[in-house]
Amino acid sequence: MKPNTLHTPLQKSNQKPSYVIFVTFGSIVFIMSMLALIIINQTQNPLENLERQELDRGVAQEVSAKSNSYDFHKVSYDWTDAMFSWQRTAFHFQPQKNWMNDPNGPLFHLGWYHLFYQYNPDSAIWGNITWGHAVSKDMIHWFYLPIAMKPDKWFDINGVWTGSATLLPNGEIIILYTGDTNNYVQVQNLAYPANLSDPLLLDWVKYADNPVIEPPPGIRLKNFRDPTTAWIGPDNKWRVLIGSKKEKTGLSLVYKTTNFTYFELNENYLHTVPGTGMWECVDFYPILINGSNGLDTSVDGLEVKHVLKASLDDTKVDCYAIGTYFIENDTWVPDNPNEDVGIGLLLDYGRYYASKTFYDQVKKRRILYGWINETDTESDDLKKGWASLQTIPRTVLFDKKTRSNLVLWPIEEIESLRISSDEYEGVVITPGSVVPLNISQASQLDIFAEFEIESLTSEGNISNDDIDCGRGALERSAFGPFGIIAIADDTLSEQTPIYFSLSNTSLGFSTTFFCVDETRSSKASEVEKPIYGTKVPVFSDEKLSMRVLVDHSIIESFAQRGRRVISSRVYPTEAIYGATRLFLFNNATNINIKVSIKIWHLNNAFIGPFPFDQTQ
Repeated sequence: MKPNTLHTPLQKSNQKPSYVIFVTFGSIVFIMSMLALIIINQTQNPLENLERQELDRGVAQEVSAKSNSYDFHKVSYDWTDAMFSWQRTAFHFQPQKNWMNDPNGPLFHLGWYHLFYQYNPDSAIWGNITWGHAVSKDMIHWFYLPIAMKPDKWFDINGVWTGSATLLPNGEIIILYTGDTNNYVQVQNLAYPANLSDPLLLDWVKYADNPVIEPPPGIRLKNFRDPTTAWIGPDNKWRVLIGSKKEKTGLSLVYKTTNFTYFELNENYLHTVPGTGMWECVDFYPILINGSNGLDTSVDGLEVKHVLKASLDDTKVDCYAIGTYFIENDTWVPDNPNEDVGIGLLLDYGRYYASKTFYDQVKKRRILYGWINETDTESDDLKKGWASLQTIPRTVLFDKKTRSNLVLWPIEEIESLRISSDEYEGVVITPGSVVPLNISQASQLDIFAEFEIESLTSEGNISNDDIDCGRGALERSAFGPFGIIAIADDTLSEQTPIYFSLSNTSLGFSTTFFCVDETRSSKASEVEKPIYGTKVPVFSDEKLSMRVLVDHSIIESFAQRGRRVISSRVYPTEAIYGATRLFLFNNATNINIKVSIKIWHLNNAFIGPFPFDQTQ
């Protein structure tokens, strides 16, 4: 056996003393240099450390990427404090500072709507994830509350991740959430209020024997997260779904319980879809097919369909399908296999992820929250001190005309912010025209517009062009694009068009695309500026219509009264404050467009700390 050279006795040296001194001195200099380099690296600005990041933030823990794609070879725009200040929204919920992502556990309790959310209390980038907490009387004006849960136990020390709330018939509230353990294993944990008589639900207790669910055999330890709101079956057992995958097949596991401390894994998956990858933030709930109310999560019956939604980790979109739930074996089948989860419909065709619904028992409606992250760089977010926001809550209903999709619409409470309006009837826009609308302060708006089409040719009303969102609003075809231009400056050097494009002028038989073009939304090179779009069903007895909510750096656009939705983030450098303008445009070649539009100016929502020093 060869001797271990690490333990070979030192040989007597024949080197001269001066040489030994030289080597010793050189070694000391080298060591001191290395120590200095380490100290410098540790004290560097965190903005500089971003350049060395190899993985998107969150990916190392195998949770959905929580950093933005960026290219450090791009020259960052010379942002001013005024520009950053303008980007902060006026009536969308966001924390006072720092990072926010998924909405968690929304519920109504003793007069207050509660919203929990993934939050980093220390920085404007993802990490140290806790549960932030806010309350509201109307889901528009919000009060910040103290953090609800921190990563302080072995079963969630690396993150108190996404979860859901369940209201039990006896008035109890149960929270199930994913914890990232000290060994980076994703487990499901139980928490409950310390005092149910507290309307603010300030204090939460983590169950002492957590976790209550651990990854089962065959499921990877880091592919097991985001429990849903529970629902009860005729066997008096509660069910809850958890998202996962096997290879590239996305799936939802079903667990049953009677006490929320012991769970049984169902032998069947609720549903699987090959090729869709990891399912996060799964949601499952009933909808009425012939009604205008939402339903409690446990309702079932002949007039009920069930929505299955998953956030796809691979593509960062929120997909859903409508289908039939079979309670006898806890499986679900889509009505249209060609529009299954992950290969069909999206809740939002823009920047949108990790959405969550809850049943509002006060107004008998189902409400949808969604997370909108930034599309600028992390270094920009660190400079401005915050990142991300939540959409305006949306009601969820079955589309009784198409009978194949949901309709999503801003909650009626947003109308309480309307302070003045401008209205234009029958404005004719000829081909190639851009028409300015003479309104002031165009950065906080609620816009509703209807469009009528007048063909200018007698050679038929069918276009030979390939109709889609193309290369944006500048690309011309016979019957589009046309619509409105939001967050623009006077010269249109910055602009965000929201528009329709048609295949013909007979709406009931037209292929209609609804699009948002962000390519010219900002002069800053480092922000993402995509073109979003989707086909939207339009019936012959309908006018083309859109509703657009504009709030500084976010635009929420709803086509055909909520049949399709696109959310956008924009970061203008010149179209800010009093320089923000609104236009109508028609870039089609063969049609005039007649527009009727009403524009409401919206006030700021109150979003601030809860006044504990005043009477509740």
